[in-house]
Amino acid sequence: MTLTRRRLGLAAAGLLAAPRIARAADPILIGVTVPITGPAAEAGRFMMNGINLALEDVNKEGVLGRPMQIATEDDQTTNPGAVLAFSRLAGRPEIPAFIGSIRSTQVNAMAPDVLKTGKPMMFGGTDPTLTHSGNKWLFRCRPNDSYSAKVIAEYGTKELGKQKWAVVYSTDAFGSNGAKALEAELKARGATPVLMQGYTNQATDFSAVVLAVRQSGADVLGSYFTFESDLGIFARQLRQLGVRIPWVGSPSIVNTTALNLGGPALYGTYGVADYAVDATPASKAFADRYQAAYKAVPDNQSSWAFDAVHILARAINAAGGTDPEKIRAAILAIKGYPGAEGDYTYDENGDGLHGYNIVRNDNGKIVFDRRVDFPAA
Repeated sequence: MTLTRRRLGLAAAGLLAAPRIARAADPILIGVTVPITGPAAEAGRFMMNGINLALEDVNKEGVLGRPMQIATEDDQTTNPGAVLAFSRLAGRPEIPAFIGSIRSTQVNAMAPDVLKTGKPMMFGGTDPTLTHSGNKWLFRCRPNDSYSAKVIAEYGTKELGKQKWAVVYSTDAFGSNGAKALEAELKARGATPVLMQGYTNQATDFSAVVLAVRQSGADVLGSYFTFESDLGIFARQLRQLGVRIPWVGSPSIVNTTALNLGGPALYGTYGVADYAVDATPASKAFADRYQAAYKAVPDNQSSWAFDAVHILARAINAAGGTDPEKIRAAILAIKGYPGAEGDYTYDENGDGLHGYNIVRNDNGKIVFDRRVDFPAA
């Protein structure tokens, strides 16, 4: 570098900053896009609680002998907000990996920039296409909805003995792909749905959807709701209009926010839950820690984020540094890691979990039935 007279003067005076060189004691920084505002803000709070609990664990020994810290950006529960949040984090070269938003639609919006940035992102969206579109940097910390559809269809047709299905779903990426998967799984079992009913997120009135369900003659309801607030409104209106058929829902039906909003309207419903307190020793240990720290029951928005931190710490240690390609290879090498969500074995697509828990809402208490796992793809 050629020094001008002014820069020579600054250097002599000790006022010219030298290029910063990372020190061994500097923290390893993980970028986090999280809904701090918008309709998923409460879910974002659960996510951050899980992350902070995991950081306590990780920093007892550190990662590569260094503390791990996070840098957060608000995705505002919108696609443009998620893209902006990620761009701010991606512009920081000291960040070697990311933890992404909790909704599939936001992860879909960020995915092209994640691919361009070329660094691993752990995420919680369950849209199956996210890990099947050629983006090698996306790693899921929940099972995808091809598995939830299998479990919903199997439980409803075999255990409940129901064949006349109404399927209600959000028309966003998560809901549409989940509904398609469920329709295919039902048809494979000889149960063609009598109703496939979409709805727009953040609706204030679901009476038309409820009437369509009631008039369909269905004897069981399957659902893919993106936002717990929508699910709560729908559940109350469903019961108010006298619909009492069994209901088997995707994981949002047992999220804490949905349980609080739906209240008694959700009693007796079934869910396929990626996180269930009593599923494994690791899930129970996480619940005990979460309740001790936050005086509340955790849900899957806290558990997957807790696991994401641990998996990244484990991968960075195994990689021996923060080179993105080496971190990616270390994540793919994880086999049988016991997380709060389940035992992680990553496949070549970036899916680490391959099954769901079946649970029932027993007067507001979520009761674990059993775990159903499938071979990794």
